[in-house]
Amino acid sequence: MKLIYQHMLGFLLIIVTTVSIIGYAELDYVKNQAYAQNFQRMDSYAQSLGEMAKTEDKNGTTILSGTFLNQLQFVLKRDNVQFRIFDQNNEQIYPKTPEDIKLSPKVFNTLKNGQEIQIRNNNLENSIGQTKSAYTGVLVPWMSEEKLIGVIWIGSTVKNVERPIAMARRNLTNALIITLFVGLILSLVLSYYSTNKIKRLSKATEKVAKGDFDVQIEHKNQDEIDQLATNFNRMVRELKKSNDEIKAQEKRRDQFMADAAHEMRTPLTTINGILEGLQYDAIPEESKPKSIALMSRETKRLIRLINENLDYEKIRNNQINLIKTNFDASKVLKDIQTQLSQNAAKVNDQIILETLEPLPIYADRDRFTQIIVNLVQNAIQFTRDGKIVISGKRLENATELSVRDNGIGMNDEQKKYIFERFFKADPSRARLGTGESGLGLSIVSSLVKQHGGKIKVESKENKGSIFTVIIYDKGYEQFVD
Repeated sequence: MKLIYQHMLGFLLIIVTTVSIIGYAELDYVKNQAYAQNFQRMDSYAQSLGEMAKTEDKNGTTILSGTFLNQLQFVLKRDNVQFRIFDQNNEQIYPKTPEDIKLSPKVFNTLKNGQEIQIRNNNLENSIGQTKSAYTGVLVPWMSEEKLIGVIWIGSTVKNVERPIAMARRNLTNALIITLFVGLILSLVLSYYSTNKIKRLSKATEKVAKGDFDVQIEHKNQDEIDQLATNFNRMVRELKKSNDEIKAQEKRRDQFMADAAHEMRTPLTTINGILEGLQYDAIPEESKPKSIALMSRETKRLIRLINENLDYEKIRNNQINLIKTNFDASKVLKDIQTQLSQNAAKVNDQIILETLEPLPIYADRDRFTQIIVNLVQNAIQFTRDGKIVISGKRLENATELSVRDNGIGMNDEQKKYIFERFFKADPSRARLGTGESGLGLSIVSSLVKQHGGKIKVESKENKGSIFTVIIYDKGYEQFVD
């Protein structure tokens, strides 16, 4: 069943149930009022006749004579009112009948005690004998000095009493029909209003499923569906952002594959050319040592490129075991300064070391060395005629190290992706050393996280960059996803 029909059915059920409950209560009230008024009217007749039964005229004759009763019955008959009178011995004295009609002993004893009895339907109750038409009325005892002198049953037809009830029932039926008609229209309008919002959400979802992340649903923040629309819009924006990031990463990966293919093609072409020259003795004897050295350098370059990819995959998948120890980081930093000074000198860079001695740290010595080497090589790669400062200091329960340069720097968009795989802030500035693959900083980030540490970068275009690494002491590592 469609949602609009479910809503309409729900609204109609609520309307019908409400009207039925109210109608039942109203009918019950009208019925009780009709019978109460009838009992009150019959009781008034009975009490008046009782007073007349006790009164005598000047000649000592009871006013309530047979002739009077016949006349009274004739008058009341037009209102469908009848009455019977019983004496103190439970014998019917009016109207006279050949049959011996009496009230049941139980009823008569109740009346002798001065209690009235109300009868809703004499054909359903045993208080008095049945009549051709159902009557409702009262049995009233006439008492004189606390002694029973007679009993009167006076009543009117049930059909006559229930006439207003039938009228109320007809009115209620008409009201129910009108309510159903109006309710059907209102439920259709309300259901359409609600389901139309859901339809818009459904159509928007279909568009998102087909890859359209520019969908936004207009709403007025009036109800839960509008709140759902708000959440949907936020979700689509996040999906679009993620999709854009995925596309950007795919673009960087494609660029990396192109760069890697180019990087591999060049040394392979060189190696293949040298091998062919050696094979056909096309290389002079005096040039062979240089050719072999060139082939060795190109081979190492290929090995380095492949090893960086393998190393990154192992680190990312937690396939390396860190052997953490306490050691003096200042000695490692001095060795790195010495090792990389020659590379820095090629582009007129100067490596400066600013650190405490000793500088205690708790880390895997080899991986720590790899972190700093990659950071310094990255600084060399993007700095010319400048300074690269390696500094270290102790924090509370941690060691902080930073590599600062005054190179080309980065903008905010570049900083956003700097630790992602295959990303290169400026591919045109790639030079000697590792880093041309776009994996160096990704490896650094993964290693720092596996140490339970933190890494952050501060940079501005043409003003250099600062990479800060915090390695925590044993027992204070931060478990970063």
